[in-house]
Amino acid sequence: MTITNLEIFELLHETAKGLLWMSESDYPLEALTWQFGEKILLDNEVVLKITKHSLDTPIKVIEFDTFFQGVVTRKDWHNSEEADRVKRYQEIVRLMKQYLSNLKVYKVGEIEIYVYIIGKTNSGDYAGVATVSIET
Repeated sequence: MTITNLEIFELLHETAKGLLWMSESDYPLEALTWQFGEKILLDNEVVLKITKHSLDTPIKVIEFDTFFQGVVTRKDWHNSEEADRVKRYQEIVRLMKQYLSNLKVYKVGEIEIYVYIIGKTNSGDYAGVATVSIET
């Protein structure tokens, strides 16, 4: 089934609504799309330009599954709220794997790190979710 960029955005937006990425401070996950109007391959420089960071800002690329590993596994000690959060993260991962290819996580900056979890849509544009992670 072919799905539009807008439909992908709406699915991710609804699934991420109210979901926080937990680090030393909690920040929301927000859906995003990057539509270039031409076929552009993402690399560190493109990500820095698109997100309006200086080209000398540190950037690290992480594998998609590695990034989500700690939040998609249910633990015996989770209460119902934590179990619900795990299910919601599992749904975001499922949606992204179903509708996006070449999934990557770009961590931009130091200490206050802007995180862009991005994949390619079937139209050649990009979509995903973004958040902030505080890591001291």
